[in-house]
Amino acid sequence: MKNVFEDFKKVQYEGPESDNPMAFKYYNPEEKIAGKTMEEHLKFSIAYWHTFADTGEDPFGAGTRNYPWADIKDPLDRAKAKVEGAFTFMEKLGAPYFCFHDRDVAPEGKTVAESYKNLDTIVDLIEEKMDETGIKLLWGTANMFTNPRFMNGASTSPNADIFAMAAAQVKKAMEVTKRLGGQNYVFWGGREGYETLLNTNMALEQDNLARFLEMAVDYKEKIGFDGQLLIEPKPKEPTKHQYDFDAANVIAFLRKYDLDKHFKVNLEANHATLAGHTFEHELHYARINDMLGSVDANQGDLLLGWDTDQFPTNIYTTTLAMYEILKNNGLGKGGLNFDAKVRRPSFKMEDLFYGHIAGMDAFAKGLKIANKLLEDRVLEDFVAERYSSFESGIGKKIVNKEVGLEELAEYALELGEIENHSGHQEMLEGRLNQYILNN
Repeated sequence: MKNVFEDFKKVQYEGPESDNPMAFKYYNPEEKIAGKTMEEHLKFSIAYWHTFADTGEDPFGAGTRNYPWADIKDPLDRAKAKVEGAFTFMEKLGAPYFCFHDRDVAPEGKTVAESYKNLDTIVDLIEEKMDETGIKLLWGTANMFTNPRFMNGASTSPNADIFAMAAAQVKKAMEVTKRLGGQNYVFWGGREGYETLLNTNMALEQDNLARFLEMAVDYKEKIGFDGQLLIEPKPKEPTKHQYDFDAANVIAFLRKYDLDKHFKVNLEANHATLAGHTFEHELHYARINDMLGSVDANQGDLLLGWDTDQFPTNIYTTTLAMYEILKNNGLGKGGLNFDAKVRRPSFKMEDLFYGHIAGMDAFAKGLKIANKLLEDRVLEDFVAERYSSFESGIGKKIVNKEVGLEELAEYALELGEIENHSGHQEMLEGRLNQYILNN
């Protein structure tokens, strides 16, 4: 079988004047920004499931993208051919990382033992390709939402046998993630939630979810996996009410069960949209709580109510995202994973390159603009001045917990007319536009 990506040239940086759709205009991996290269700042990762498995099929029609390995009859041979194609694509694109679910890379067997064997077989090949190319694993995870057994959840299932099956799957996925040098391990609870309270014991389900995560922490320590554990929030889809609604919800859950020292959050832009938040809100909330771990880089459609997983091309959003990431001093072991897929009519193999190039350029441009905003203290100085009343006088006493309601009431009785100050939102939005257009 011909490697479908073999004939493509390696994508190069050509600069903003280039009109070559197969070249980077803003992402120059070696360019230094604030003491680090763009590659070090951005740590781009390719999502195995969208890029090498998504055919464009939707509820209204069959797939439009035909990968050559799809015609191979034997599931293991098909998975091996997919590995060959995947690493060729990533090498041509210059992507330093990838992410996967266990079922993306290897077929599920009829038994747990057969599934383990299949995964080991494909991981052997992945390990060889990683050694050949230098491409690294950003994170691994287990798909506990596709198989019908997980119709009621995995760790939140009302069936203890399903809980055990999920545990067996996570155990193996964590082992192979460690073996491949994965820097993180992600939990996304696509079916960890409920459809109706009429048949749900929410307290038990949430307690069981916490027990499951505690088991994962214990096993991580037992096998010596030094990667970061991450939880990815999403408010709905496929479940009506998901327990990992947004960053605030996940952080509160982790703190309730004393798990916050073991986990951080992996935040996705489209999931923020579904939760009714901006992406920068989710990043900011996680950052100020020291829980920002990694990012799924994509964007949603504000006119649609589902997870469209489009490539991130909105410079306004990528700028504000990189602003938060820079203020966080980076993502540590995390990175920017393109949990994104090309649109159904974009069925040619070159479209996979076009989508990733557009996303990588958008975040590279956002990085440069965000860094300039921080260098010039455009927002910091304004915000500091806006809250300056808490730096001295009664405000400082409030911050230092030196006064209570009685003292503040006495203070208020002596106040004359209070002067408020404008938030100057429109001015700041104009300044942000100026930086986006001029940098």
